[in-house]
Amino acid sequence: MPIEFTHVPGKSRPAHASFFYDFVETATKLSLIEDAGFRKIVVDDPAGLLTNMDLAAQALGRTSSLEVVLSHWAGVIEPTVAARQLAALDAKSGGRLSLRMLSEPLSDDDAEMRPVGHTVVWQRTDEYMVLLKRLWSNDRPFDHEGAFYSIKAGYVPRKGPHGADVTIRMGGQSGTALKVAGRHADVFELTPGSLDEIRQLIDRVRSAAAEHGRAGKLRFALPVRFGSHGNTVACQKAVEIAGPPAQVALALLPYAALGIQEFMIVGVDRPREIAFAARETIALLRNSLARREADVPQPGAFASRVTGEARAPS
Repeated sequence: MPIEFTHVPGKSRPAHASFFYDFVETATKLSLIEDAGFRKIVVDDPAGLLTNMDLAAQALGRTSSLEVVLSHWAGVIEPTVAARQLAALDAKSGGRLSLRMLSEPLSDDDAEMRPVGHTVVWQRTDEYMVLLKRLWSNDRPFDHEGAFYSIKAGYVPRKGPHGADVTIRMGGQSGTALKVAGRHADVFELTPGSLDEIRQLIDRVRSAAAEHGRAGKLRFALPVRFGSHGNTVACQKAVEIAGPPAQVALALLPYAALGIQEFMIVGVDRPREIAFAARETIALLRNSLARREADVPQPGAFASRVTGEARAPS
């Protein structure tokens, strides 16, 4: 199975040491990330949604093949405005944008936009996603009156290259979250845990997607952290695996056997770390998977060979 690697910048202390603070330096790192074999980079700066969109535009402008995963959430921008801006960004990048829908703002900057109640949060996200997709696909204006949004003559004349098929990423564990993800997500970001816990979550997500005829259309991504990064804030939960590259690659194999096709590598931000990850861990994992698939072509057949399980930090 093809495995993709996504770079997830860590949150550093102090704030001015964050990945996107100095964009001249960031441009150099983006080039290294692109050359290292990473397929995507996540933009989820704590400065807020509008800053994320600006950073995504800069990252797309400084790279040629790297896809940008833009963290986004409902409630800050009206759907018509968001759909127009996102379509323009996707078009300018040649279709390299994907949308990572969070249920909550990343910081308290947008806290006033947060509705009360978990179920209400996801209901609003659901309506927001329905409207985005409709705005990206409709060939004429439409009206909408819903629980959270009211639109008159909503229309986006300039669609992105993928229309309504922009890749949508979601996550969560509650029944409500999985119901919304099953309807909208193309990629589901798994909550870290043991192999059994992740297997059970994958089954639940597929069951939720099956209600919409989408069980076979989902890909699964897992956040992973290589060892401990003392200078970064652990705001991104991840399976933490320590050891030499060969040991790390071996530890990731059983997760791949579950059907995970993307590893989100968290906090590998220094140029030397980026180069080392590409030269060692990523290359070893890809080679190991190629050898295992040559020996055992059936998906999931080698999961039982690995007895140890890497767990996320509690």
